[in-house]
Amino acid sequence: MSVVESLHRMGGVATRRQLVQVAGRPAVEEAIRDGDITNVARGRYALATADDAIVAAHRLCGVASHASAALRHGWQVKTSPELPHVAVAKNRVLTEGQAAGVELHRLTLGPDDVDGLVTSKQRTLLDCLRVGPFDEGLCIADSALRDGFSPQLLAAIARDARGPGSIQVREIARHAGGRSANAFESTLRAICLAVPGLCVTPQLSLYGSSFLGRPDLVDERLGILLEADSFEWHGERAALCRDARRYNRFVVNGWLVLRFSWEDVMFHPDEVRRVLEAAVAERTERQCRCRVPA
Repeated sequence: MSVVESLHRMGGVATRRQLVQVAGRPAVEEAIRDGDITNVARGRYALATADDAIVAAHRLCGVASHASAALRHGWQVKTSPELPHVAVAKNRVLTEGQAAGVELHRLTLGPDDVDGLVTSKQRTLLDCLRVGPFDEGLCIADSALRDGFSPQLLAAIARDARGPGSIQVREIARHAGGRSANAFESTLRAICLAVPGLCVTPQLSLYGSSFLGRPDLVDERLGILLEADSFEWHGERAALCRDARRYNRFVVNGWLVLRFSWEDVMFHPDEVRRVLEAAVAERTERQCRCRVPA
Protein backbone atom coordinates (compact mmCIF):
# COMPACT_ATOMS: atom_id res chain seq x y z
CA MET A 1 0.00 0.00 0.00
CA SER A 2 1.39 3.42 -0.96
CA VAL A 3 1.98 6.16 1.59
CA VAL A 4 -0.71 8.31 -0.03
CA GLU A 5 -3.25 5.50 0.10
CA SER A 6 -2.32 4.74 3.70
CA LEU A 7 -2.73 8.40 4.64
CA HIS A 8 -6.05 8.56 2.82
CA ARG A 9 -7.34 5.59 4.82
CA MET A 10 -6.27 7.32 8.03
CA GLY A 11 -8.53 10.24 7.20
CA GLY A 12 -5.94 12.37 5.43
CA VAL A 13 -3.69 13.03 8.44
CA ALA A 14 -1.22 10.99 10.49
CA THR A 15 1.95 11.21 12.50
CA ARG A 16 5.29 10.17 11.02
CA ARG A 17 5.40 7.18 13.37
CA GLN A 18 1.98 5.98 12.17
CA LEU A 19 3.03 6.25 8.53
CA VAL A 20 6.32 4.43 9.10
CA GLN A 21 4.47 1.60 10.85
CA VAL A 22 2.13 0.96 7.90
CA ALA A 23 4.30 1.91 4.89
CA GLY A 24 7.91 1.72 6.02
CA ARG A 25 10.51 4.44 6.49
CA PRO A 26 11.93 4.46 2.91
CA ALA A 27 8.47 4.91 1.36
CA VAL A 28 7.65 7.72 3.78
CA GLU A 29 10.92 9.50 3.04
CA GLU A 30 10.28 9.21 -0.69
CA ALA A 31 6.69 10.58 -0.34
CA ILE A 32 8.03 13.56 1.61
CA ARG A 33 10.73 14.28 -1.02
CA ASP A 34 8.21 13.98 -3.87
CA GLY A 35 5.75 16.31 -2.15
CA ASP A 36 3.01 13.66 -2.07
CA ILE A 37 2.38 14.42 1.60
CA THR A 38 2.70 17.74 3.43
CA ASN A 39 4.41 18.43 6.74
CA VAL A 40 1.91 20.48 8.80
CA ALA A 41 3.77 20.36 12.12
CA ARG A 42 6.73 18.56 13.62
CA GLY A 43 6.22 14.87 12.95
CA ARG A 44 2.74 15.43 11.52
CA TYR A 45 1.69 15.00 7.90
CA ALA A 46 -1.41 15.50 5.76
CA LEU A 47 -2.70 15.08 2.23
CA ALA A 48 -3.18 18.24 0.21
CA THR A 49 -6.85 17.26 -0.21
CA ALA A 50 -7.52 16.71 3.51
CA ASP A 51 -10.26 18.70 5.24
CA ASP A 52 -8.95 22.04 6.56
CA ALA A 53 -10.47 21.54 10.01
CA ILE A 54 -8.96 18.06 10.35
CA VAL A 55 -5.54 19.30 9.23
CA ALA A 56 -5.70 22.20 11.69
CA ALA A 57 -6.77 19.89 14.52
CA HIS A 58 -3.97 17.46 13.67
CA ARG A 59 -1.42 20.28 13.50
CA LEU A 60 -2.41 21.64 16.92
CA CYS A 61 -2.89 18.27 18.65
CA GLY A 62 -6.55 19.12 19.08
CA VAL A 63 -9.90 18.17 17.56
CA ALA A 64 -12.27 19.84 15.12
CA SER A 65 -15.16 21.33 17.08
CA HIS A 66 -18.30 23.49 16.92
CA ALA A 67 -19.48 24.25 13.36
CA SER A 68 -16.50 22.44 11.81
CA ALA A 69 -17.39 19.31 13.75
CA ALA A 70 -21.06 19.70 12.81
CA LEU A 71 -20.11 19.70 9.14
CA ARG A 72 -17.94 16.61 9.65
CA HIS A 73 -20.95 14.85 11.19
CA GLY A 74 -22.93 15.68 8.05
CA TRP A 75 -25.13 18.37 9.60
CA GLN A 76 -26.18 21.58 7.88
CA VAL A 77 -25.06 24.95 9.25
CA LYS A 78 -26.44 28.41 8.57
CA THR A 79 -23.14 29.53 7.05
CA SER A 80 -19.85 27.70 6.68
CA PRO A 81 -17.24 28.98 9.16
CA GLU A 82 -14.62 31.32 7.73
CA LEU A 83 -11.94 29.59 9.80
CA PRO A 84 -11.81 25.99 11.00
CA HIS A 85 -12.91 25.55 14.62
CA VAL A 86 -10.38 23.64 16.70
CA ALA A 87 -10.56 22.72 20.38
CA VAL A 88 -7.39 22.18 22.39
CA ALA A 89 -6.72 21.44 26.05
CA LYS A 90 -6.94 24.46 28.35
CA ASN A 91 -3.29 24.13 29.33
CA ARG A 92 -2.02 23.72 25.75
CA VAL A 93 0.63 26.36 25.06
CA LEU A 94 0.49 27.80 21.53
CA THR A 95 2.39 30.61 19.90
CA GLU A 96 0.54 33.34 18.05
CA GLY A 97 1.73 31.85 14.78
CA GLN A 98 0.48 28.38 15.64
CA ALA A 99 -2.98 29.70 16.53
CA ALA A 100 -3.24 31.83 13.40
CA GLY A 101 -5.85 30.79 10.85
CA VAL A 102 -8.12 28.91 13.25
CA GLU A 103 -11.04 29.68 15.55
CA LEU A 104 -9.48 28.37 18.75
CA HIS A 105 -11.48 26.95 21.68
CA ARG A 106 -9.96 25.81 24.95
CA LEU A 107 -12.06 23.00 26.35
CA THR A 108 -11.86 20.20 28.87
CA LEU A 109 -12.83 17.10 26.90
CA GLY A 110 -13.34 13.63 28.28
CA PRO A 111 -12.91 10.36 26.33
CA ASP A 112 -16.61 10.33 25.41
CA ASP A 113 -16.37 13.88 24.04
CA VAL A 114 -14.02 12.91 21.21
CA ASP A 115 -14.48 10.78 18.10
CA GLY A 116 -11.13 10.56 16.33
CA LEU A 117 -10.11 14.12 15.41
CA VAL A 118 -13.63 15.50 15.90
CA THR A 119 -15.75 16.20 18.95
CA SER A 120 -18.46 13.57 19.40
CA LYS A 121 -21.98 14.28 18.17
CA GLN A 122 -23.24 14.89 21.69
CA ARG A 123 -20.39 17.25 22.55
CA THR A 124 -20.66 19.01 19.19
CA LEU A 125 -24.34 19.76 19.78
CA LEU A 126 -23.67 21.05 23.29
CA ASP A 127 -20.89 23.36 22.06
CA CYS A 128 -22.85 24.63 19.04
CA LEU A 129 -25.97 25.36 21.07
CA ARG A 130 -24.01 27.02 23.86
CA VAL A 131 -21.83 29.32 21.76
CA GLY A 132 -22.94 31.63 18.98
CA PRO A 133 -26.24 33.08 17.76
CA PHE A 134 -29.55 31.36 18.45
CA ASP A 135 -30.40 30.85 14.77
CA GLU A 136 -27.09 29.11 14.00
CA GLY A 137 -27.62 26.72 16.90
CA LEU A 138 -31.19 26.00 15.80
CA CYS A 139 -30.02 25.20 12.26
CA ILE A 140 -27.54 22.63 13.56
CA ALA A 141 -29.95 21.12 16.10
CA ASP A 142 -32.71 20.80 13.47
CA SER A 143 -30.27 19.16 11.05
CA ALA A 144 -29.01 16.73 13.67
CA LEU A 145 -32.56 15.62 14.48
CA ARG A 146 -33.37 15.37 10.78
CA ASP A 147 -30.29 13.15 10.43
CA GLY A 148 -31.54 10.77 13.12
CA PHE A 149 -30.04 12.17 16.33
CA SER A 150 -32.23 11.11 19.24
CA PRO A 151 -34.65 13.82 20.50
CA GLN A 152 -34.45 12.22 23.94
CA LEU A 153 -30.67 12.50 23.94
CA LEU A 154 -30.86 16.15 22.87
CA ALA A 155 -33.29 16.80 25.73
CA ALA A 156 -30.89 15.10 28.15
CA ILE A 157 -27.96 17.20 26.87
CA ALA A 158 -30.01 20.36 27.45
CA ARG A 159 -31.19 19.23 30.87
CA ASP A 160 -27.66 18.51 32.07
CA ALA A 161 -26.05 21.65 30.56
CA ARG A 162 -24.40 23.89 33.14
CA GLY A 163 -22.48 27.15 33.08
CA PRO A 164 -22.42 29.99 30.54
CA GLY A 165 -24.80 29.50 27.64
CA SER A 166 -26.78 26.71 29.30
CA ILE A 167 -30.00 28.75 29.15
CA GLN A 168 -29.63 29.10 25.38
CA VAL A 169 -28.87 25.37 25.08
CA ARG A 170 -32.21 24.57 26.71
CA GLU A 171 -34.08 27.17 24.68
CA ILE A 172 -32.77 25.87 21.35
CA ALA A 173 -33.38 22.25 22.36
CA ARG A 174 -36.98 23.13 23.27
CA HIS A 175 -37.67 24.52 19.80
CA ALA A 176 -35.55 22.13 17.72
CA GLY A 177 -37.24 19.58 15.48
CA GLY A 178 -36.53 17.52 12.42
CA ARG A 179 -39.38 18.81 10.26
CA SER A 180 -37.65 21.91 8.83
CA ALA A 181 -36.26 20.85 5.46
CA ASN A 182 -32.97 22.78 5.56
CA ALA A 183 -30.96 25.53 7.24
CA PHE A 184 -32.83 28.20 5.24
CA GLU A 185 -36.15 27.17 6.79
CA SER A 186 -34.60 26.80 10.24
CA THR A 187 -33.22 30.35 10.05
CA LEU A 188 -36.63 31.69 9.02
CA ARG A 189 -38.24 29.82 11.91
CA ALA A 190 -35.70 31.33 14.31
CA ILE A 191 -36.83 34.79 13.19
CA CYS A 192 -40.47 33.78 13.72
CA LEU A 193 -39.74 32.71 17.29
CA ALA A 194 -38.76 36.31 18.09
CA VAL A 195 -42.10 37.73 16.83
CA PRO A 196 -44.73 38.09 19.59
CA GLY A 197 -48.03 36.42 18.76
CA LEU A 198 -46.62 34.28 15.94
CA CYS A 199 -46.56 30.50 16.45
CA VAL A 200 -45.47 28.53 13.38
CA THR A 201 -45.35 24.82 12.62
CA PRO A 202 -43.02 23.46 9.91
CA GLN A 203 -44.30 21.43 6.96
CA LEU A 204 -47.96 21.25 8.02
CA SER A 205 -50.38 19.72 5.49
CA LEU A 206 -53.27 22.08 4.68
CA TYR A 207 -56.67 21.18 3.23
CA GLY A 208 -59.65 23.02 1.78
CA SER A 209 -62.13 20.99 -0.21
CA SER A 210 -59.01 19.01 -1.17
CA PHE A 211 -55.29 18.96 -0.37
CA LEU A 212 -53.81 22.47 -0.76
CA GLY A 213 -50.16 21.82 -0.02
CA ARG A 214 -47.53 21.64 2.69
CA PRO A 215 -46.03 25.11 3.25
CA ASP A 216 -42.67 25.62 4.94
CA LEU A 217 -44.18 27.29 8.04
CA VAL A 218 -47.79 27.73 9.13
CA ASP A 219 -49.55 29.70 11.88
CA GLU A 220 -52.96 28.01 11.96
CA ARG A 221 -54.51 30.43 14.46
CA LEU A 222 -53.73 33.54 12.43
CA GLY A 223 -54.08 31.94 9.03
CA ILE A 224 -50.53 32.88 7.96
CA LEU A 225 -48.20 30.70 5.95
CA LEU A 226 -44.56 31.38 5.13
CA GLU A 227 -42.51 30.08 2.25
CA ALA A 228 -38.70 30.10 2.13
CA ASP A 229 -38.30 30.70 -1.61
CA SER A 230 -35.06 29.43 -3.09
CA PHE A 231 -34.05 30.09 -6.70
CA GLU A 232 -32.84 26.50 -6.80
CA TRP A 233 -36.46 25.32 -6.66
CA HIS A 234 -38.16 28.21 -8.48
CA GLY A 235 -35.66 29.03 -11.23
CA GLU A 236 -37.49 27.24 -14.05
CA ARG A 237 -40.68 28.24 -15.83
CA ALA A 238 -42.49 25.02 -14.93
CA ALA A 239 -41.67 25.50 -11.24
CA LEU A 240 -42.90 29.11 -11.37
CA CYS A 241 -46.24 28.05 -12.90
CA ARG A 242 -46.67 25.23 -10.39
CA ASP A 243 -46.01 27.47 -7.41
CA ALA A 244 -48.22 30.28 -8.72
CA ARG A 245 -51.17 27.88 -8.86
CA ARG A 246 -50.28 26.54 -5.40
CA TYR A 247 -50.09 30.00 -3.81
CA ASN A 248 -53.37 31.02 -5.44
CA ARG A 249 -55.09 28.00 -3.89
CA PHE A 250 -53.89 29.08 -0.46
CA VAL A 251 -55.08 32.68 -0.94
CA VAL A 252 -58.62 31.82 -2.14
CA ASN A 253 -58.93 29.55 0.89
CA GLY A 254 -58.24 32.47 3.22
CA TRP A 255 -54.53 32.12 3.90
CA LEU A 256 -52.13 35.06 4.00
CA VAL A 257 -49.09 33.93 1.99
CA LEU A 258 -45.70 35.48 2.80
CA ARG A 259 -42.70 34.59 0.67
CA PHE A 260 -39.13 35.30 1.73
CA SER A 261 -35.94 35.09 -0.27
CA TRP A 262 -32.75 33.44 0.95
CA GLU A 263 -30.94 36.81 0.84
CA ASP A 264 -33.48 38.53 3.09
CA VAL A 265 -33.65 35.69 5.61
CA MET A 266 -29.88 35.33 5.85
CA PHE A 267 -28.76 38.96 5.56
CA HIS A 268 -31.79 41.15 6.37
CA PRO A 269 -33.59 39.45 9.28
CA ASP A 270 -34.81 42.78 10.70
CA GLU A 271 -36.76 43.46 7.51
CA VAL A 272 -38.25 39.96 7.64
CA ARG A 273 -39.20 40.50 11.28
CA ARG A 274 -40.93 43.81 10.48
CA VAL A 275 -43.04 42.14 7.80
CA LEU A 276 -43.98 39.34 10.18
CA GLU A 277 -44.91 41.77 12.94
CA ALA A 278 -47.13 43.72 10.52
CA ALA A 279 -48.77 40.49 9.35
CA VAL A 280 -49.49 39.41 12.93
CA ALA A 281 -51.00 42.84 13.71
CA GLU A 282 -53.19 42.78 10.58
CA ARG A 283 -54.49 39.25 11.12
CA THR A 284 -55.08 39.84 14.83
CA GLU A 285 -57.08 42.99 14.06
CA ARG A 286 -59.04 41.12 11.39
CA GLN A 287 -59.95 38.38 13.86
CA CYS A 288 -61.01 40.95 16.44
CA ARG A 289 -63.30 42.68 13.89
CA CYS A 290 -64.85 39.34 12.98
CA ARG A 291 -65.69 38.65 16.64
CA VAL A 292 -67.56 41.97 17.14
CA PRO A 293 -71.36 41.27 17.25
CA ALA A 294 -73.37 42.84 14.39
